[in-house]
Amino acid sequence: MRSALTVAAGRAARRLARLRGKGRGGSAFPGLVVERIDAGFLARTLEQLPLGVVVVSGTNGKTTTTKILVELLRSQGLRVFTNPTGSNFVRGVAASLLTEVDARGRLDADIAVLELDEAHAVHFVRQVRPRASLLLNVMRDQLDRFGEIDHTANLLHSVATATTELVVLNADDPRLAAPRFTADLTARVEGFGIGERLRRVFLSDDDLRRAEQEGPAMTEDAGLGTEQPEDAESAGTRLEAIDGRRASLRVGGAEHEVEFALPGVHNMLNATGALALASSLLGERADLDSLLHALSQVRAAFGRGEMLEVEGRALELALVKNPAGFRMSLLSADTAPAETMIAINDDYADGRDMSWLWDVDFSALRASGVHVVSGVRAFDMALRLRYDEVIVDGVETDLGAALGSLIAASRESGRPMRIFCTYTAMLAVRAQLSRITDVEVVL
Repeated sequence: MRSALTVAAGRAARRLARLRGKGRGGSAFPGLVVERIDAGFLARTLEQLPLGVVVVSGTNGKTTTTKILVELLRSQGLRVFTNPTGSNFVRGVAASLLTEVDARGRLDADIAVLELDEAHAVHFVRQVRPRASLLLNVMRDQLDRFGEIDHTANLLHSVATATTELVVLNADDPRLAAPRFTADLTARVEGFGIGERLRRVFLSDDDLRRAEQEGPAMTEDAGLGTEQPEDAESAGTRLEAIDGRRASLRVGGAEHEVEFALPGVHNMLNATGALALASSLLGERADLDSLLHALSQVRAAFGRGEMLEVEGRALELALVKNPAGFRMSLLSADTAPAETMIAINDDYADGRDMSWLWDVDFSALRASGVHVVSGVRAFDMALRLRYDEVIVDGVETDLGAALGSLIAASRESGRPMRIFCTYTAMLAVRAQLSRITDVEVVL
């Protein structure tokens, strides 16, 4: 009875939020209402699931990895509940539940796969102990919220200690794979990672400070020469090689080729982590062939390498929020010339401290230049590019006007478009794009 009243109140709050937002927004407000009136709703509802809860967390790649893992589990016939909007606070999960439960609060699913912000994941696992967790990486991100990255590692350690059965972590991350991180875990620990040929491509925060500025070339004999975590080579599932969108994955000692629909080498590593968790969690029930096929079919999550079409030309949206993520997006950029826009905001969801932009090497943009920079911190971004000798055609703080300029430049040159943007800038750009092309609606 209590769940029924909670669902009714939460859905009423959702309708109110959508009315006030003219059909958009309000993805977290109903969850806040649920938290206030029924603090036990989240745990009570998720405890119904026969296969439990999987938490996905880390600095980079949570949204895309969650989407990949959901698709992999669905390919095995499982009914999966998730928080698809990327609202990765606890109240965002509660709000997503309101859209899936029936009027009595019952959830028709076998398992939940939930993306959670590092800090909010700690609050979540105090209410619901996950059966499994997938921990992706620890990078400097939103220094105003998290401070030093060792604090972020401690947050993820709290998630791992609360996990009951399986922790899958990045075996190449020096903090996640460290003995001090894994020593006291009671759940089974397994790793995913990269082969030796890719060590120069996928760098930790520590590696970024040591790496030579040789550009984004990937060569067969490339090697960074830095000490790797002890468990790096013990990773059960590894990304061994990349050729365009084709990758070689080692699973259980055998190599398999996958042609990805997802853009970006970073998403291939995300996919490796998702595959590691899905195959380990399912055990003997896992159908590897169907998992690999599903992996090849997954499309980018909104704003994370999302490909759109404007006036018959391609437009890629790339979310950037820390040095490592921006570096991987630059590394993954199509080598063909493109009209480029960078949009940087400093709202709370972006992180207030934009000093991390000075840790990104933008030399990859010298050849093509940047058509326009925009957002609240447009002039900061333009100054940063000037120090790396990247030509910027214009600065326009208004995102709508900047987008119009980018489209006009693409129309004239015939080139595709690429936009690097922080989170709130990405949402604003997508709202503008929804007026002129097909864009997935995010409520």
